[in-house]
Amino acid sequence: MASTLATSAVYTGTRPSTAWWVGAILTALVVAFLVFDAAVKFTANSAVVSAFAQLGYPLALAPVIAALEIVCLVVYLVPRTSLLGALLWTGYLGGAIATHLRVGNPLFSHTLFPIYVAVLIWGGLVLRDADLRVFLLRRVQS
Repeated sequence: MASTLATSAVYTGTRPSTAWWVGAILTALVVAFLVFDAAVKFTANSAVVSAFAQLGYPLALAPVIAALEIVCLVVYLVPRTSLLGALLWTGYLGGAIATHLRVGNPLFSHTLFPIYVAVLIWGGLVLRDADLRVFLLRRVQS
């Protein structure tokens, strides 16, 4: 797969496609949410304390989890490592699903929410990266 940077509109002088713009918007939305989610974990506000108690995690892990989120986010935002970043986020969000299942949270609002986030992460990446789109389409067709 060729590098996203090498084939991007910035380097070829062509206008970005509609798919790229939709992917960029999806990525911006999910990144804004993930930055907020990580940032709030660095605070000891009542919502964080309550959520960690309800999920059964010690509050001391909040900054560690936030740091892991930031690392995954940086890897996702670097074009050359964005695929790895999406894979790391998929693993992280799978753990979130397992946690919500373990404590018996509501299905659509809590347990499946990480899947909604993962769809935005992957959707943004696939729409922004034409090479990845072609690769996936070939895999689906074979």
